[in-house]
Amino acid sequence: MKFAVFSLASVVSANVRGSELWTAEQEVAAGIVPDGNFSNSHEELTVPVEGLPDAFSWCNKDGQNFCTMSRNQHIPQYCGSCWAHGAVSALADRLKIARGANTIDINPSVQHVLNCGNAGSCYGGSGGGTYQWIKSNGGISIETSQPYLACSSDSSEGFCSHVDLTCSALNTARTCGSFSGESGPCTGLSHYPNITISDYGAISGTDAMQKEIFNRGPIACGVAATPLLNYESGIVVDHDTGVDHVVSVVGWGTDAQKGKYWTVRNSWGEFWGEFGYFRVAFNSLSMTRCNWATVADYTAPEKKNQFHCHEGGDNCKASTSVV
Repeated sequence: MKFAVFSLASVVSANVRGSELWTAEQEVAAGIVPDGNFSNSHEELTVPVEGLPDAFSWCNKDGQNFCTMSRNQHIPQYCGSCWAHGAVSALADRLKIARGANTIDINPSVQHVLNCGNAGSCYGGSGGGTYQWIKSNGGISIETSQPYLACSSDSSEGFCSHVDLTCSALNTARTCGSFSGESGPCTGLSHYPNITISDYGAISGTDAMQKEIFNRGPIACGVAATPLLNYESGIVVDHDTGVDHVVSVVGWGTDAQKGKYWTVRNSWGEFWGEFGYFRVAFNSLSMTRCNWATVADYTAPEKKNQFHCHEGGDNCKASTSVV
């Protein structure tokens, strides 16, 4: 596993505060290919001869739940990292699909993306760029070895200015202290559970979205978030075009009055909306441009591929904490 080091200063200075999405120009400046596709595998997907069902959800597919945890990007302080949350949540679902509904969730680390990725910061970023970075980096660590801090190197919110957020072994995967001393230095790990991806791409339009979700799993999509701020429940029908947020779409349904709608997981916590989810009518909130990624390999109990680190990390200690 390699650690990517990237300076976001030039990109962040151009970001318009208020939107959590980078423009295509900002993506290019960061080395990201806008709407980039690693392959054309999406085009090779098919739909059933009889067509797609009127309702489908990975949260309840044949009575099984493949949806992983809901997150809150705004604690312990504000961080505009929806672009990473949407992408990482969809990837976590696809990992659960690969492993089976009865497995314990393995959640990728958003903070690893913030610390080391070239895809954005707490002031905006790129969902598609998140997948491009994970692919080129050789993987992403998991939440239990790099928990979410809601901080990036450019953030001055809350305690962020007092935290070392440089890309390093310590800020990729770590453990801190030990039972023997009840406290102690934190150790950057050379071996840690991780997830890699084999493919990624961008799609647009309801047909492509349904085909991708049905065949391979949830996707990360841009959405106009302003009409969602005070959302409580129900199906949103609003043609706001100010796309400024990324969410993960897990399926769809059909309502007798409002027609087809998407089932969507947000990253504002489970106190919000329908326990962290919302429903939005097809062609509303400009939610038509999306990104996907496929899982390559991962660390998991059933694969028997874990490197067994000690509690204090002494047998997994990285040779240097700074890359």
